[in-house]
Amino acid sequence: MPRCTVMPVLAYPNVQKAAAWLCDAFGFTLRIDIGTHRAQLNVGDDGAVMLSELTPGDSCDIGHSVMVRIADVDGHCKRAKERGARILKPPADHPYGERQYNVEDLAGHHWTFSQSIADVDPKDWGGTAGKL
Repeated sequence: MPRCTVMPVLAYPNVQKAAAWLCDAFGFTLRIDIGTHRAQLNVGDDGAVMLSELTPGDSCDIGHSVMVRIADVDGHCKRAKERGARILKPPADHPYGERQYNVEDLAGHHWTFSQSIADVDPKDWGGTAGKL
Protein backbone atom coordinates (compact mmCIF):
# COMPACT_ATOMS: atom_id res chain seq x y z
CA MET A 1 0.00 0.00 0.00
CA PRO A 2 1.19 3.53 -0.63
CA ARG A 3 2.10 5.72 2.35
CA CYS A 4 -0.99 7.90 2.05
CA THR A 5 -3.80 7.30 4.55
CA VAL A 6 -6.73 8.05 2.24
CA MET A 7 -6.90 6.87 -1.37
CA PRO A 8 -9.79 7.61 -3.75
CA VAL A 9 -10.89 4.65 -5.86
CA LEU A 10 -12.32 5.53 -9.26
CA ALA A 11 -14.04 3.06 -11.56
CA TYR A 12 -13.38 2.95 -15.30
CA PRO A 13 -14.60 0.56 -17.99
CA ASN A 14 -10.97 0.10 -19.17
CA VAL A 15 -8.39 0.44 -16.39
CA GLN A 16 -5.29 0.30 -18.64
CA LYS A 17 -6.62 2.98 -20.97
CA ALA A 18 -7.60 5.18 -18.02
CA ALA A 19 -4.21 4.72 -16.32
CA ALA A 20 -2.33 5.63 -19.50
CA TRP A 21 -4.51 8.70 -20.06
CA LEU A 22 -4.27 9.92 -16.44
CA CYS A 23 -0.49 9.49 -16.43
CA ASP A 24 -0.15 11.33 -19.73
CA ALA A 25 -2.66 14.10 -19.05
CA PHE A 26 -2.03 14.72 -15.34
CA GLY A 27 1.59 13.59 -14.95
CA PHE A 28 0.78 10.72 -12.60
CA THR A 29 3.04 7.64 -12.64
CA LEU A 30 2.11 3.98 -12.46
CA ARG A 31 2.74 2.61 -8.98
CA ILE A 32 1.43 -0.88 -9.56
CA ASP A 33 -0.58 -2.66 -12.24
CA ILE A 34 -2.91 -5.33 -10.89
CA GLY A 35 -3.89 -7.50 -13.84
CA THR A 36 -6.33 -5.71 -16.12
CA HIS A 37 -8.86 -4.84 -13.42
CA ARG A 38 -6.97 -2.53 -11.00
CA ALA A 39 -4.05 -0.12 -10.91
CA GLN A 40 -2.53 2.30 -8.42
CA LEU A 41 -1.11 5.60 -9.61
CA ASN A 42 1.33 7.86 -7.79
CA VAL A 43 0.04 11.40 -7.36
CA GLY A 44 2.86 13.69 -6.32
CA ASP A 45 5.27 12.59 -3.60
CA ASP A 46 2.89 10.91 -1.17
CA GLY A 47 -0.54 10.66 -2.81
CA ALA A 48 -2.16 7.85 -4.72
CA VAL A 49 -5.32 7.00 -6.60
CA MET A 50 -6.66 3.50 -7.24
CA LEU A 51 -8.34 2.66 -10.53
CA SER A 52 -10.85 -0.18 -10.52
CA GLU A 53 -12.79 -1.92 -13.23
CA LEU A 54 -16.45 -0.88 -13.18
CA THR A 55 -18.04 -4.18 -12.15
CA PRO A 56 -21.59 -4.65 -10.82
CA GLY A 57 -21.56 -5.93 -7.24
CA ASP A 58 -18.00 -4.79 -6.57
CA SER A 59 -17.14 -2.15 -3.98
CA CYS A 60 -16.75 0.31 -6.82
CA ASP A 61 -19.92 -0.51 -8.76
CA ILE A 62 -21.30 2.98 -8.08
CA GLY A 63 -18.33 4.56 -9.87
CA HIS A 64 -16.20 5.55 -6.89
CA SER A 65 -15.23 4.67 -3.35
CA VAL A 66 -12.64 5.70 -0.80
CA MET A 67 -9.90 3.49 0.66
CA VAL A 68 -8.53 4.35 4.10
CA ARG A 69 -5.51 2.76 5.79
CA ILE A 70 -6.11 1.90 9.45
CA ALA A 71 -4.36 -0.08 12.19
CA ASP A 72 -7.19 -2.45 13.24
CA VAL A 73 -9.67 -3.58 10.58
CA ASP A 74 -11.61 -5.90 12.88
CA GLY A 75 -12.13 -3.32 15.62
CA HIS A 76 -13.01 -0.65 13.08
CA CYS A 77 -15.55 -2.90 11.37
CA LYS A 78 -17.16 -3.78 14.71
CA ARG A 79 -17.50 -0.11 15.63
CA ALA A 80 -18.92 0.84 12.22
CA LYS A 81 -21.48 -1.99 12.35
CA GLU A 82 -22.55 -1.05 15.91
CA ARG A 83 -23.23 2.48 14.67
CA GLY A 84 -25.41 1.41 11.76
CA ALA A 85 -23.00 1.17 8.82
CA ARG A 86 -23.94 -1.52 6.31
CA ILE A 87 -21.09 -4.01 5.94
CA LEU A 88 -20.79 -5.02 2.27
CA LYS A 89 -17.86 -7.44 2.70
CA PRO A 90 -16.60 -8.50 6.15
CA PRO A 91 -12.90 -8.33 7.06
CA ALA A 92 -10.79 -10.71 5.01
CA ASP A 93 -7.08 -11.27 4.34
CA HIS A 94 -5.88 -10.81 0.77
CA PRO A 95 -2.78 -12.25 -0.95
CA TYR A 96 -1.37 -8.77 -1.55
CA GLY A 97 -0.77 -8.33 2.18
CA GLU A 98 -3.87 -6.40 3.23
CA ARG A 99 -6.79 -7.20 5.52
CA GLN A 100 -9.81 -5.24 4.32
CA TYR A 101 -13.53 -4.78 4.66
CA ASN A 102 -16.06 -2.86 2.57
CA VAL A 103 -18.85 -0.76 4.01
CA GLU A 104 -21.59 1.59 2.90
CA ASP A 105 -22.20 4.83 4.80
CA LEU A 106 -25.50 6.53 5.59
CA ALA A 107 -25.60 8.25 2.18
CA GLY A 108 -24.73 5.14 0.15
CA HIS A 109 -21.03 5.95 -0.35
CA HIS A 110 -18.72 2.93 -0.41
CA TRP A 111 -15.59 2.74 1.71
CA THR A 112 -12.79 0.16 1.97
CA PHE A 113 -10.81 0.08 5.21
CA SER A 114 -7.43 -1.61 4.86
CA GLN A 115 -4.82 -2.85 7.32
CA SER A 116 -1.36 -3.87 6.09
CA ILE A 117 -0.56 -7.34 7.44
CA ALA A 118 2.37 -8.41 5.25
CA ASP A 119 4.90 -6.89 2.87
CA VAL A 120 4.34 -8.97 -0.27
CA ASP A 121 6.18 -8.56 -3.57
CA PRO A 122 3.60 -7.76 -6.29
CA LYS A 123 5.03 -10.58 -8.43
CA ASP A 124 3.93 -13.07 -5.76
CA TRP A 125 0.23 -12.29 -6.32
CA GLY A 126 0.19 -11.38 -10.02
CA GLY A 127 0.89 -7.65 -9.89
CA THR A 128 3.48 -5.68 -11.81
CA ALA A 129 5.44 -3.04 -9.88
CA GLY A 130 6.00 0.40 -11.31
CA LYS A 131 7.48 3.22 -9.22
CA LEU A 132 6.85 2.02 -5.64
